[in-house]
Parts: sequence; structure tokens; C-alpha cells
Amino acid sequence: MTDEERVEGTFLVTAADEDSAVLKNVETGQVHTLSSNPGVERHDAVAGVVAPDPPMNVSYQLVDIESRWGVTVEVSDESPTANSREIADGQPVGELTRTERAGTGEIHVITVPEEETEQAVADVANDEENTLSRAARLGVNRVEIRSRPGVVVVRYMP
Repeated sequence: MTDEERVEGTFLVTAADEDSAVLKNVETGQVHTLSSNPGVERHDAVAGVVAPDPPMNVSYQLVDIESRWGVTVEVSDESPTANSREIADGQPVGELTRTERAGTGEIHVITVPEEETEQAVADVANDEENTLSRAARLGVNRVEIRSRPGVVVVRYMP
């Protein structure tokens, strides 16, 4: 195996059973089917290295794990913070503003038509693969969705 065949990165475990797992590279979107499961679970994020199984190179092994953490998405009953509400008040409907969190993570403030707020929250919560991939890219383990009429805030937090 050459170094070019090895892929180092951060991966989201999109499927897992006791015999195999499927990893998605959160930067490139490339999918790697593992021929065995090294102990990962669905919705884990893994920073590590995958390498193809010889001789066919159609399946992979997770040959190095730097770190591994679980990632969850939760819909909160709490209202968006004052800062998030202030951002939302200054942007038109349909806009997204990304801001860094103090410490680690990111906050996304999305303005939506008031009558579509609940559906927008459900859309974010149900889009697990994209939401969790972003969380893995950011190195966080928790995604919290807060809302008020016309505003959805997605908080990526450690």
C-alpha cells in the first residue's frame, strides 16, 4: 500500500453494524466502506486514516484512529440568545449568517417565514448527515437547534 492510497481526515460514521461500517469524509464527501468494524458506531466522528484492502481496493480498513467522539443533534425548547436574535433582526428572510462561537464551534442564524419555522427546525434536525458532518468538521460533539417565530439558530458546540 502506498501513501497515496491512504486517506487521512475526519470522517462521519453514517452506518455501522458489528461486521462493517461506512465512513464519509466530511471534507470531500468521499464514502469509504470498511470491511470490518473497529468499534465505531453510527454518528461517531473519527479523525484518522483509512486505507484500501488489497488486492481489489474496493473496501477499506480504518488503520489509525487519532480521536473518536459521538455527535448528537437536539432540538431545544430554549429561545435563541440575545446575540442570535440581534443578528436575525438585521437580516432578510431566507438569509443565513455564520458566526464563530466563543471557544469552539459555530452558530448559524437562519431567518425563515414565521409560518415555516417549525418545518425549518424539522428540516435541519432531519438532515442528520449534513448537520453531523459539519459538526465533525468543526470538531464538536453537540448540535443544538433553537428557534422562535421566523428564526432558526443552529449551535455547533463542544
